[in-house]
Amino acid sequence: MRITRRALPFLAMPALAQERRPLRLIIPVGVGGVTDVVGRILAEAMQPLLGRTIVPENIVGAGSTVGAAAFHRAPNDGSTVFIGTNNHPVMRSVYPNFPHDPVRDFVPLAGVGAQPFVVAVHPAVPAQDVAGLLAWLRAQGEAANYGAANPGATNHLAGELLKQMSGASFTIVPYRTAANAVQDLVAGRMQLTIDSPTMLAPLARDGRVRLLALSSANASALLPGVPPLASALPGYALTAWQVLFSRPGAPADSDAQIREAALAALRDAAVVGRLAAANVETWPDPSPAAALRHVEAEVARWAPIVARINLSG
Repeated sequence: MRITRRALPFLAMPALAQERRPLRLIIPVGVGGVTDVVGRILAEAMQPLLGRTIVPENIVGAGSTVGAAAFHRAPNDGSTVFIGTNNHPVMRSVYPNFPHDPVRDFVPLAGVGAQPFVVAVHPAVPAQDVAGLLAWLRAQGEAANYGAANPGATNHLAGELLKQMSGASFTIVPYRTAANAVQDLVAGRMQLTIDSPTMLAPLARDGRVRLLALSSANASALLPGVPPLASALPGYALTAWQVLFSRPGAPADSDAQIREAALAALRDAAVVGRLAAANVETWPDPSPAAALRHVEAEVARWAPIVARINLSG
């Protein structure tokens, strides 16, 4: 049975001003990417629970920092939330002038989704498996082009991790959004990328790209038959994720209402099914405490990796 607002007494009597005021959801990535898809599914599910309109807004650029800066410029009155992903914990590492700390200046409300990315190649690439891809990349060197969104984006981090762990020297080409990079992959101007199966799996079914591996450490029931990259490159692991954030100092009652609505939506079988259809799983523990621990661990994990990246081009 679908969860309704009537089933959530805590949400039944919000302040009248909050009841009428739309809730702005800042999505710091382009339309069509997995975080955009997850954010919109969550917003649609939360609207009836909160009794207020939720307005998703894509504010793109500079590894989520443009959207995050807009989030911090907004009034801190419970009318704006932010959905972060893998580029969130590296914002300060990749963009040292970004003034906001990914842990101290963001308050997790819920862990929303998780998804293994996939290694996809253009059909002209001769590699048919992970070992073949790694051999081909090492032979091609910088002649092989990898499409990624701007520095700090999840698919950029995935490519940089692949370079560092494999010893290959392929060229990472930045795009404004991951969708732009995938368009050029399909057109043959890029040879490979690592990105969301939400975008890439339908293209693979049409024969326009070939999926070779998962970015996660283990196989996934979401993509049966696709082996993990770690099968040929031990230790490689990257899973895309989304966390819903508020800000320090936001009204406690508003944060509580939004948090409870998000957690209730994520328990709804219909919402879980919609996310699964987009190749996204919900977190085993979506609580704010678990989300905070995860973000802290991601900051610690990626700092030394980012420190080895040549971000000057």
